[in-house]
Amino acid sequence: MAGTSFTEPARRSRRAAVREELEKLSNRIHRLGPINLAAIDEYEQQSERKVYLDSQNEDLEKALKTLQNAIRKFDKETRTRFKETFDKINTGLQSLFPRVFGGGQAYLDMTGDDLLDTGVAIMARPPGKRNSTIHLLSGGEKAMTAIALVFSIFHLNPSPFCMLDEVDAPLDDTNVGRYANLVKEMAENVQFIFITHNKITMEMANQLLGVTMHEAGVSRIVAVDIDEAAEFGSDLIFVFIFVRWS
Repeated sequence: MAGTSFTEPARRSRRAAVREELEKLSNRIHRLGPINLAAIDEYEQQSERKVYLDSQNEDLEKALKTLQNAIRKFDKETRTRFKETFDKINTGLQSLFPRVFGGGQAYLDMTGDDLLDTGVAIMARPPGKRNSTIHLLSGGEKAMTAIALVFSIFHLNPSPFCMLDEVDAPLDDTNVGRYANLVKEMAENVQFIFITHNKITMEMANQLLGVTMHEAGVSRIVAVDIDEAAEFGSDLIFVFIFVRWS
């Protein structure tokens, strides 16, 4: 009896513990909700999709790396070409500017350290003046500096022809003469077509076309030679000049 009374409480305790554990498991199962019988199929489908997406991601990463390498290559090539072109144009400007102005000096200056993002300033010092940016020059000086820069670019990579619209308008006779001589020299490689009112400029042309207006609102084009252009005088609205290379 003593042995039986000793084991019975232990059995009841174990039963209580088992019931408590079963209740916990039952609650956990209940919280899981209804059983999804299609879960295995869905898992397989999602697994296949994950494999596909992983493959796509790998391809995209490879493509991104390829593009980054290409961009680095292009940036390097751009920096190299820009620096080479900048130096050549700068050398040409430094050579042409004194000829255009009869002295002085000019050069191109980068405004930043990054060649892909830098601006370019034109520094110029006409004879008898201080060195300054092109913005501080007079209208005629700006025009002559721009001519020197454009012709420096043409020296580097001549185009078939160049059209200029009254470039000589702000120039005095001395500078017009220098400008005309420079155009004659450049005409060996470039054909110039430009508009002018200046008789000095007209004298260097191979061919002249005048535009006149005898009636209001009616323009007339006439072919003229140098002497005729001088006779037309103020009746000519503007003149097309053709300077051909040989």
